[in-house]
Amino acid sequence: MLLLAAPGPALAATAKPPTTTTVKTVTDPNALSTPSRLDRPPIGHHLTGIKARAIAGRVAKVVTARAGFPRSTAGVFLKGATRWQVSFYATPKRKKEIAQVLIDDTTGAVLEAWTGPQVAWTMARGYKGAFGRKAAALYVWLPLLALFVVPFVDPRRPLRMRHLDLLVLCSFSVSLAFFSHGDIDASVPLTYPPLLYLLVRLAWVGLRRAPARPEPLRLLVPASWLAVAVIFLLGFRIGLNVTNSNVIDVGYSGVIGADKLAHGHALYGTFPKDNPHGDTYGPVTYATYVPFELALPWKGRWDGLPAAHGAAILFDLLAAGGLFLLGRRIRGPTMGIALTYAWVAFPFTLFALNTNANDALVAALLVAALLVAARPMARGAVAALAAAAKFAPLALVPLLATQPPRRTLRFALAFAATAFACLLPVILQGEPRLFYDRTLGFQASRDAPFSVWGLWDWPSAPRTAVQAAALLFAVAVAFVPRRRDVVGLAALAGAVLIALQLGATYWFYIYVVWFFPLVLVALIGQDAEPSRPPAPEPAAARSRPPAMAASSG
Repeated sequence: MLLLAAPGPALAATAKPPTTTTVKTVTDPNALSTPSRLDRPPIGHHLTGIKARAIAGRVAKVVTARAGFPRSTAGVFLKGATRWQVSFYATPKRKKEIAQVLIDDTTGAVLEAWTGPQVAWTMARGYKGAFGRKAAALYVWLPLLALFVVPFVDPRRPLRMRHLDLLVLCSFSVSLAFFSHGDIDASVPLTYPPLLYLLVRLAWVGLRRAPARPEPLRLLVPASWLAVAVIFLLGFRIGLNVTNSNVIDVGYSGVIGADKLAHGHALYGTFPKDNPHGDTYGPVTYATYVPFELALPWKGRWDGLPAAHGAAILFDLLAAGGLFLLGRRIRGPTMGIALTYAWVAFPFTLFALNTNANDALVAALLVAALLVAARPMARGAVAALAAAAKFAPLALVPLLATQPPRRTLRFALAFAATAFACLLPVILQGEPRLFYDRTLGFQASRDAPFSVWGLWDWPSAPRTAVQAAALLFAVAVAFVPRRRDVVGLAALAGAVLIALQLGATYWFYIYVVWFFPLVLVALIGQDAEPSRPPAPEPAAARSRPPAMAASSG
């Protein structure tokens, strides 16, 4: 899960101020230091600390924030070489930062002013290019949305449910737009309507019987055009990743964990200070980065991290390739091309790729589980791999275990054996409680403003009820009458994952790719392969009289 709780500057701001008495030349533009005195400008600066504090104290939102904390106090810091940071704390002990102001030293202008959750959560401030770089630019995003939707439009049936499904998937973009502008009060609640719609829609598909005669897949353009577009879009995505993308803490975590596995170091509880909670994933996630880390070693710092780029590209290609194989298997080559095209054209998959996160690994493993759905032991092994990568797929185990052909014992043996192998780093480290605390325990206890539960500070009882309902749903769908083919399996697996996300205290846009391939299989994969018109008869055969044709050879 995403762990950008408060990158270096915010953490430094909430910690006890440094006790340095001199100001040195600063190369990091976000490095914090404490001026030796506040009544004189530091060397090379124009403002005094007292003046910076006075400017910050007059900001309207700061005045409002401090009104609720009569004992609030201010801390004054130099930020890099050209800015001041004034942090306001709830009490003189400086344990809770309630407001933060950045001031330009030369002009005295207020550059930024933050209150509420945006003080600690810098990722909520809407910094341009912080996630995905140019992948989130409108001139990239909007054309991709059009490319994603247009081939699946059926102009003869404008009221078809397919069109609404596509619009709902695209509507996550509205929430992302508000998030990218730092408006989490709008972005957070806007994620829930499409999640709820998809939950109901997938459950409807999965709990109904398969139609006796599914309607054929209708594409607005020939499948050959989509195949060419797939090649172009794959090249575009890889090129953009290499030339204009960033590695968020998720990808950084994978590289650090791979380095620890490769060198035989303890995996949990030993991550560096610039990514202290990066050990929140399962061992499989870190293991997938090992080949890339060995080829492109980590240098001990958060730099370009080429190993993270390589892993993210591989995860994306595996998901795309898996969808092609799955579509071809359940329907035919046209469906395989259509599903692959939908993956590479959907901008949220590019968003995940360009942040170099590990979430496409979840998608690839879930597609693999669908590919081997007819083989209980392989299904159990892949289920264990997915659960040991990120823990949400654990909720799919009852559903996968009861999928026909129902060989529960074989599934369980394969799952247990694979899980044991995956957890060897944990077993060898010999600290199971530490493993729980750093992974599931951390994820269950952290608070964040990226869900309605954290943003609006709702009581825990409703959230606990939603989480319990999600778990009950995950178990119930394994035993109620349901659609037993791969389409039904994908539909209910997607519904379970979405139900879990509804109760999560932390939700981010790259989580869309967890359930997106399942949505594609459930909503597009239920169509039949288009029928091909019969080949025309040769002209010579058509010109012969019937009697002659009947008597020939």
